[in-house]
Amino acid sequence: MSLAASTRLGPYEILSRIGAGGMGEVYRARDTRLDRIVAIKVVAPHVAGHPEFRQRLEREARTIASLSHPHICALHDVGQQDGMDFLVMEYLEGQTLADRLRKGALPLDQTLGLALQIAEALDQAHRKGVVHRDLKPGNIMLTKAGAKLLDFGLAKVATGFQSVHAESTRSAGLTREGHIVGTLQYMAPEQLHGRDADSRTDIFSFGAVLYEMVTGRKAFEGATEASLIAAIVEHEPPPIAAHQPAAPAALDRVIRACLVKDPDERWQTARDLLRELKWIGEAERPPVAPPPRKLPWIVAAICALAAGVFYFLRPAISPELIRFTFPASVSGPLGSEVPSVSPDGRRLVFRSDDRLWLRSLDSTEAKPLAGTEGAAYHFWSPDSQSIAFFGDEKLRKVSLAGGPAQTVCDSRFSVGASWSSKGEIVLSPVNRAPLYRVPASGGSPSPITTLAVPRGENSHRWPQILPDGRHFLFLARSSQPANNAVYIGSLDSGPPERLMTVQSNVAYAPPGFLLFVREGNLMEQAFDLSSRKLAGEPSTIAERVHWVPPSSFAPFSVSADGRVLAYRSAVSAASQLFWFDRSGKRLGSVGQPGQYSQPRLSPDGRRAMLHQPDARRGNRDLWAIELSTGVSSRITTHPANDWNQVWSPDGSRVAFASDRLGLLSIYERSATGTGGEELVLGDKSAGVIPEDWSLDGRWLLYHINNGKSQDLWLLPQRGDRRPVPLVQSEFTEVQARFSPDGRFVAYASNESGRFEVYVCTNPSAYTGPAGKWRVSTNGGEEPKWRRDGRELYYLAPDKILMAVDVTTKGGPFEAGRPKALFKSCGYSFAQPLLGTYDVAADGKRFLINCLLEETASSPITVTVNWSAGLKR
Repeated sequence: MSLAASTRLGPYEILSRIGAGGMGEVYRARDTRLDRIVAIKVVAPHVAGHPEFRQRLEREARTIASLSHPHICALHDVGQQDGMDFLVMEYLEGQTLADRLRKGALPLDQTLGLALQIAEALDQAHRKGVVHRDLKPGNIMLTKAGAKLLDFGLAKVATGFQSVHAESTRSAGLTREGHIVGTLQYMAPEQLHGRDADSRTDIFSFGAVLYEMVTGRKAFEGATEASLIAAIVEHEPPPIAAHQPAAPAALDRVIRACLVKDPDERWQTARDLLRELKWIGEAERPPVAPPPRKLPWIVAAICALAAGVFYFLRPAISPELIRFTFPASVSGPLGSEVPSVSPDGRRLVFRSDDRLWLRSLDSTEAKPLAGTEGAAYHFWSPDSQSIAFFGDEKLRKVSLAGGPAQTVCDSRFSVGASWSSKGEIVLSPVNRAPLYRVPASGGSPSPITTLAVPRGENSHRWPQILPDGRHFLFLARSSQPANNAVYIGSLDSGPPERLMTVQSNVAYAPPGFLLFVREGNLMEQAFDLSSRKLAGEPSTIAERVHWVPPSSFAPFSVSADGRVLAYRSAVSAASQLFWFDRSGKRLGSVGQPGQYSQPRLSPDGRRAMLHQPDARRGNRDLWAIELSTGVSSRITTHPANDWNQVWSPDGSRVAFASDRLGLLSIYERSATGTGGEELVLGDKSAGVIPEDWSLDGRWLLYHINNGKSQDLWLLPQRGDRRPVPLVQSEFTEVQARFSPDGRFVAYASNESGRFEVYVCTNPSAYTGPAGKWRVSTNGGEEPKWRRDGRELYYLAPDKILMAVDVTTKGGPFEAGRPKALFKSCGYSFAQPLLGTYDVAADGKRFLINCLLEETASSPITVTVNWSAGLKR
């Protein structure tokens, strides 16, 4: 519809096109009568035929005509020619506020000056009963004369100053029904809800605009229209000091009062808002001092001395505590969701959607880090330029400058690591083992601590290197809870020193604090770094923070200067046992929600055995659930961790792993929880974990973890009960299951570089030649057999439950092509590779432990100058 230069609209000669909008185009033109430059707004042909748009144009003309203010664009004329409606307005030279904000935040003094002018324009409009309803940076022009408020196309005059209904913010039938017209990021909640809009609606939009002027960031953001609406309606923007530390606290208070969700709690008039802004502007403007008088040199010297004494004896000004939160989803083991603050305190890395995300603290946006899919337990390099993380049984690092992730070393397990300024990483690369050291450039880890077996120690974990680059903190886990303690170790030599009894990871925060979690609260205690001694009593920093008892891990992190602290609030995450059919249809639930792991069906299919944490003691115990009634009962009560339970063939006994002796050992007891417990198998040099019990009762299948590999062994249940190796290699073989006839064993192994499902012969029951077959095609875990041995199930990496037709009776093993059944919701609250589902004997139903989504996440809280909130 563009008009060519020299086109005449009455006395107005078109010179050039300025811009376009949803209703039409704007042109620079010359008024031939008065020889002045004007702006002409022409209604687009595709809407000119709609009476509502013509009415809107007429309403805009009447509205602007009723207003006369130096900071509101003036209306000169209205007209119509050849069916074309147009407005003639004051021509403004400059740029829109939106264009200026693309360069970043405005200087504070300029922001306050423009805010006063915009507030004055709003006050004038509101006093005339006019609500703008589309206040945004694109409708504010910056000229040599100051700010000018534009575009009253969505405004409406309230008769008798009654509230203006928001019906015109939605256009029914012109685009699509219920489509919101305008710019969502500056709309008030009541507009989005379709409720009445009045002058306080403009005040909310003004607050969003002012926030962006001060910070250079939008107050509300979202990847989609729905998420943006949710942000406006439900969330608060970060304090402006998080982006603009020099901004006065009073300005933050003004903006927050503008952005209150409830209109009754906002500034009620633009006049009140204007008065407050004037007060802030006067407070920020230093008084003009009279010309200095010359003083005798002795007086000047005395004044200088007094000023110096006053400076050094003046009361210390406490830094202001700043706190804000933002959501982070849970897509993996809950303990891996640590928000990790960079050492320089400027950025944050957290895990969401199965990868790592990087966010600058002066930004509201986060971006994914390429090459970090499946990452867990991430940590920073001391120069804040790289991120290291665990995944796929490797320790890797990735540079923020770009490039692929690089492997540092193998790591079959991950319970924390720390990167020193000396170029070394301290880590725990295997389960239930001491700490190791490895060059950050890559290499083979070597041990630096030794487990104290007399104290029942079974793991050293969560190391943090201290500022000297040589000493480090770590948590020693013991089967005896009283011996769970934090120690200070050295990369040079000497035994570690016991520091404090605690059940979580510990971090050092300058100038002298240790941070840890106790009874669900984030605590601090004074700590002298030179003497490495604690002082005073601990105090609470934050209540109800997240803590993962099985790993003794609390997701919190602090910057190297101790100023920035990030942590996750307590999450009431829970899972529920559900039955599914082969199509993925949910058939019903079992029992109440809990923090379950590893459900195992009894041989008769009437009960399920699983393990869950004891909230009071922090360990995990075995529980049995009656599937018909959902009633559960505790099977083990020892303060150690009990898991990896295996039913005896007749369902009367249960074998399980426990760390009550330090390293994992195998115990056996009645499946009803009555009677005593019997130690079945223990090893002083390696942990042993039961996997399955053959249906004929002759063999107990288990895997052994020696810190370097995990192999499969058979323990005879008769005769001399001497263990027999089944699968031994340098790789990990776990999740093993006997075939119903006992002739074959299905298991998961990472020998190909990722976990796949294999089947091997069991020489104790198979008389033919030994063999091994790979069943999965693109990764697989958690193999399970159907009771008749004619089908094998497993989980693909994307949690798709797969089924494979197999032959086990008579001749050698044969497997068909895997078929996808449905996507599982399986989840484990303990460690990976522990099992998330089981299958009924006939293969028609699956019992799956599903994480309840509504309880699966908790926000990340970032606190700047957190120590300012301590009560001493």
